[in-house]
Amino acid sequence: MRANDLPLARWIALLLPLTLIAGALASQYLGGLYPCEMCHWQRWPHYAAIGLAALSFVVPRTSGKRALVILAGIAILVSGAIGVFHAGVEYHWWQGITACANTLGATGGDLLAAIVRQPVVRCDVPQWTLFGISLAGFNAILSITGALAVLILATRRRT
Repeated sequence: MRANDLPLARWIALLLPLTLIAGALASQYLGGLYPCEMCHWQRWPHYAAIGLAALSFVVPRTSGKRALVILAGIAILVSGAIGVFHAGVEYHWWQGITACANTLGATGGDLLAAIVRQPVVRCDVPQWTLFGISLAGFNAILSITGALAVLILATRRRT
């Protein structure tokens, strides 16, 4: 492995999911785009990748750093795979495995009134697109591309 490959892989493994999560949270809290259930599914592997990549900066041994970066790359790849599945549901290439979701988080008080006030977020209808690509599609493209870069850089042998 060349000397500069692992540090680059570490930075990609940390910054890519951080950027994608920041974008998802900004679109939710600033842009008013409520995530559906499958949107949340895509976030969890990114949270794991952030933790794994962050740990790779404090682990003293190179082999431990490499293992954590590879695990982070796999987590990013999992999010991308979920993004492919979600985009396929949005484009009606296949049927989803979940019903539409709502953003209801509380169970106390007047439940019916709380349900009526909450938006229903469909997993099969993209809330936003750019050039015909939904947020799930962009997550798939960026996550899979980034994960492959991380995995190639982290596993490249010395030439």
